[in-house]
Amino acid sequence: MARSGSLSDFERRLVTQRREDDRLDREQRKQDKEREKARQQVQLESRQREADEKNTAVQEQVRILEEILTGILPRPALTFERLLAAPKLPPFDPGELGQVPAAPGWSELAPIPPQGLNRFLRARYKRQLAQARGRFQAAEAEHQQRESQRRQALAIAKASYDQKLTQERARAARRNAYVAGRQSAFAAGDAGAVEWFAGCLLKASRYPDGFPCEYQVGYQAEHRNVTVEAELPPVSVVPSVRAYRYVEARDVIEPVPRQESEIRQRYDRLVCGVALRTLHEIFTATPAEVVAVVTFRGRVTTVDVATGKPSRAHLVSVSAGRPVFDDLVLAAVDPQACVARLNALAPAG
Repeated sequence: MARSGSLSDFERRLVTQRREDDRLDREQRKQDKEREKARQQVQLESRQREADEKNTAVQEQVRILEEILTGILPRPALTFERLLAAPKLPPFDPGELGQVPAAPGWSELAPIPPQGLNRFLRARYKRQLAQARGRFQAAEAEHQQRESQRRQALAIAKASYDQKLTQERARAARRNAYVAGRQSAFAAGDAGAVEWFAGCLLKASRYPDGFPCEYQVGYQAEHRNVTVEAELPPVSVVPSVRAYRYVEARDVIEPVPRQESEIRQRYDRLVCGVALRTLHEIFTATPAEVVAVVTFRGRVTTVDVATGKPSRAHLVSVSAGRPVFDDLVLAAVDPQACVARLNALAPAG
């Protein structure tokens, strides 16, 4: 009977062990599931953030294009004074050469005088004193040599700086004399000076990446008309993707394409915005007695699908007199409707 009882105890311990193993296994599976769920959640949030960042970038691109006209309206007009140059050289900085090294101090080298009248100690002190004076004289000589070298190097550096400053001032003086001459000629209605200043206006106008900076400027003094022939950006400057979405089932970020009709609409609006922006920048920076009319013609270089050769397609042409243009509230206009209205008001021929 003792043997049978012993087996029963063993079986009970075995059952208990199995139950404990099962419990631990369930807990392990539960922990594994929780970790996997947490990993999947982190992955989901990471991919969603990636999609959100792509969406933000696209929205920023679209915003910049939408504000191609309104975004520059608060900016001050370019003036001849802003074209003047100033020496672009920082103040002279001697750096380490401007730091005078400390001279050697006798107190750091002098031996301590002995106390009492011990002849042996006093004799040793005299020897130490003579040695200290020798080291001090050598340190002084080395210091004077280093100081002489420092002053020489500082003088060379200052002379080099002064030479550069003189050259920079001469360059600025030449530039300012040139600008002053152009300003006088501009006030007299000289065609070359007016074209030069209009070119400065266009060069100073900062456009987003992907916009060409190619233009030609003409001026008819008898009509006080500035004409700008400019290269426009291609239609690809408008993002072809409207948004991005994360598809969890396939773990991919898919682009949502923008409809062709929307791309064309945004591009046409952009082209007209560039035209109105150019007219605004020229009118606001020039007086009426010099510029009465501004004409803008925009073209874009494409590839002729029939020939495969480059082709320049005319996209927009608009002309406006100063009184009509000054009457516009550019912050509130629809660029396409505004260009159409200006062309309708322009005199024929």
